[in-house]
Amino acid sequence: MGCHQQKKSFAVTTSHRPAKVNTDLGKHFAKNLGVPFAERNDLSLKTLADVLKVRGLVVVAANRVSYFEGGQEFFFHPGLASLRIKELKNGKTDQMIKAMSLHPGDNVLDCTLGLGSDAIVASFVTGTEGRITGLEDSCVIAALVQHGLTTYPEPEKDLALAMRRIRVINVNYKEYLAGLAPRSYDIVYFDPMFRIPRRHSPAMDTIRTLANPHPLDRETVDLALKAAARRVVMKERRGSTEFQRLGFHRIEGGRYAPVVYGVIERKSL
Repeated sequence: MGCHQQKKSFAVTTSHRPAKVNTDLGKHFAKNLGVPFAERNDLSLKTLADVLKVRGLVVVAANRVSYFEGGQEFFFHPGLASLRIKELKNGKTDQMIKAMSLHPGDNVLDCTLGLGSDAIVASFVTGTEGRITGLEDSCVIAALVQHGLTTYPEPEKDLALAMRRIRVINVNYKEYLAGLAPRSYDIVYFDPMFRIPRRHSPAMDTIRTLANPHPLDRETVDLALKAAARRVVMKERRGSTEFQRLGFHRIEGGRYAPVVYGVIERKSL
């Protein structure tokens, strides 16, 4: 993994007085990301960032790995995935799963992984025979989420297994799609939502400083349609003009839900 497209400068450090295992993990992160590792030396994060002349710091602590920038912290957590999986077990409808028409054994390409919540729910549904690949353009987000998916201490076995099955790739989704053979995945999925926020929160604002800010374009949708065997799905705000602009004329979702899903069926082309 490398930071060939990461615009924000950063380094890796640890919490105060780290155990050797945390220092070793910090050096591993720094090597994989191709950025400096700095000893903490009892400095505050702001002071250390100023000394290193970087915008942010990846901090390896005993309980988690986080990214700090501007006084805000970003770290992996499964978000609403746990609740959504519980509701699926109870027979309730998940609108994303419905829009994807997802079944056990399906292969899904999530082009905008982010924190991975949607990918986790998809992984639960597709099961051990399925394949979930998550693409993330930001090397920091990709590294933290990949680490979190494999190490997060999730007590629910179904959720933990779903997390472990996800493959994370640090790559620009357009470049990745351009290199795929036709019908490589059953479903290709886009969720550019967090780049055009419905609401602000400190954690999501931190993600936005790292994320690819470029909007989805028609060429990328065409590449996705080539790579998809069944359908391409995009999550957006209800009433968004993005659906029309990008050719998603079929909209699915809950009647009063603030977000809905645009669907293009491969077979309809």
